[in-house]
Amino acid sequence: MSKASATFQPLTVTVLTVSDTRTDKNDTSGDYLVDSIAAAGHHLFQRHIVKDDIYAIRATISAWIADAAVDAVLITGGTGFSGRDSTPEAISPLFDKEIDGFGELFRQLSYADIGTSTIQSRALAGFANQTVIFAMPGSTGACQLAWEAILSEQLDCRHRPCNFHGLLQHQKNDQ
Repeated sequence: MSKASATFQPLTVTVLTVSDTRTDKNDTSGDYLVDSIAAAGHHLFQRHIVKDDIYAIRATISAWIADAAVDAVLITGGTGFSGRDSTPEAISPLFDKEIDGFGELFRQLSYADIGTSTIQSRALAGFANQTVIFAMPGSTGACQLAWEAILSEQLDCRHRPCNFHGLLQHQKNDQ
């Protein structure tokens, strides 16, 4: 896709890793997202790791979407079907609007790598308080696919014909 001649405008992004086993030392998916955010020119606001618990996830996300400084939230983990995977249940009630196309496109692209196993991904996205939230599986490969094929363009104001940049919370601060 193309980039218009508009000037790049960095966003303020947070990263949440949902896992009962990941730590600061072995969170390769979170590391990948943080590095990608910086490489793209965006600003990292905060990064956290929380246990796969609906209320811990929801509390962290709620604080971020209430903060006028945060434009986007990237979540890795908790989107499968195991007994503890609860990211979709935690964040869906927070959405003002869902972005159905994210999960659909993610699974379509993922099919090339993992075949029909992609149906076990409950990747999802939505808007809450003019903050965009993307939740993807916990593997580093899934985060790389989501970032490179979808998120990097949708968080870039230069991407045409459309992107999410103009719909984000920072617009409230400009008024």
